[in-house]
Amino acid sequence: MKSKVINKKIISGKFKNKTLKLPSKTTTRSSKAIVLESFFNTLQFEIIDSTFVELFSGSGSIGLEALSRGAKKIIFMERDRQALKILKENIAQTDPSLCEIYSGDTFSNITSVVKSLQKKNEQAYFYIDPPFNIREGMEDIYDKTISLIASLPSECVKLIIIEHMSGLEIPENIGTYRIKKSKKFGNTSLTYLQSE
Repeated sequence: MKSKVINKKIISGKFKNKTLKLPSKTTTRSSKAIVLESFFNTLQFEIIDSTFVELFSGSGSIGLEALSRGAKKIIFMERDRQALKILKENIAQTDPSLCEIYSGDTFSNITSVVKSLQKKNEQAYFYIDPPFNIREGMEDIYDKTISLIASLPSECVKLIIIEHMSGLEIPENIGTYRIKKSKKFGNTSLTYLQSE
């Protein structure tokens, strides 16, 4: 039996209803529609003309939704080969000239992304959706993610958003960043952090 291709549509904006392919559930996990909707309702017009970095991007559905809603540049970070192939196909349906892909390990590539933002004197939204730590080989993923957040220079960051398992306690302070708000959607939560 042929495996069913899973996909989702862009919800709003200039690429509304474009169908995005999703990688298999074994390699990545797609953000729920309710989580996406809440996130973009929170940011609304702030996203327009902004730079948006999607770490662990998978299919790129969050970044491409941001692009559709008026972000000026999206930086995608993904290391899984199958996910990267699908990400490129999804980007091709929108505006590839406004998208950059960093393939390989996010924890290594973040340095290059930060340098690029610093060079252009840009601030960005960082959307971080790491693989759940219950997956094999990912046991320390949240510790590494917390260290990555602490290392981000505040002059490059407008806002950090972490999509995570609801049972995970995100520290109140991470480096210069503090939790601004947190919202729970069943097993998934969104936590927003900003520099003091």
